[in-house]
Amino acid sequence: MTTATREAPNHRSFTCYTDYKCRRPDCVTRYNERNNARRQAQKNGTWDRLIDAAPVREHLLHLQANQVGPGAVAYTTGLSIQTILEFTQTRPNKGRGRRQRTSPEMAAKILAVTVDNHQRGRVPAIGTVRRIQALVAAGWPLRQIAEHAGLSSANASELLRRTTIFAATAKAIAATYEDLKGKRPLRNGVDKGQAKRARNWAARNRWATCTYWTERMDVIDDPDFIPEDTKLRAEIIAEEAHWLMSVGGLDRDQAAARLGVARFTVDRALREHPQDQAVNASQQALAA
Repeated sequence: MTTATREAPNHRSFTCYTDYKCRRPDCVTRYNERNNARRQAQKNGTWDRLIDAAPVREHLLHLQANQVGPGAVAYTTGLSIQTILEFTQTRPNKGRGRRQRTSPEMAAKILAVTVDNHQRGRVPAIGTVRRIQALVAAGWPLRQIAEHAGLSSANASELLRRTTIFAATAKAIAATYEDLKGKRPLRNGVDKGQAKRARNWAARNRWATCTYWTERMDVIDDPDFIPEDTKLRAEIIAEEAHWLMSVGGLDRDQAAARLGVARFTVDRALREHPQDQAVNASQQALAA
């Protein structure tokens, strides 16, 4: 499968247009604005052509050898972690090698970072952890979440155990969360088995869902806020669904709509809390 037939990992750079043939209106606008600015600069005689990226790569490797990683460079320069990694790492799964050319402006930003002046920019990890957990609960495997954010699966797994992370990493996960929370995994490259395993993992750990956080985004990054027990929430959903079906005469789809949750959430809650086997059996027959 070529990049032209795959969904772009993000829509924050020109590669989604050039490499993945993305034609979202906002991505097309961003690409056109960049090209228009380039053509105008060429007309004015102020256009700086791309330059060799080797000095930037050597500088990044020097920083890395002195314990200044890509996260710190990204935070200091305002560039994404993935942009920094492109100078030193190949991406064979996308058919891309290390970046060989770069703009003078980007090179200047990176070369200006030193062992002494870099900013680590660590922030509490709680909001990042909660966003990852919620996406997993929605059926997104950790590997796809990490890839979308420009991280490795190992890094994403490690984030779940961290108390502080780089601000640039938190920003990448936040952008990933906003992009994926409204999408269905099965329609975006995730097979049914992967999605089920992800949801089961989240259920075992009682991770809050994207739906839960929708009305609580003001506290998702607050370490002092403790989400209600999602198992208790499942019990409440089951109790209310039983009542709607037995007294209100609704089927499972109608009960889910009334409760404002997905059908599979009602199914799972009823399996975990079978309060009335007779109602369960009749409604399952009706849904069959």
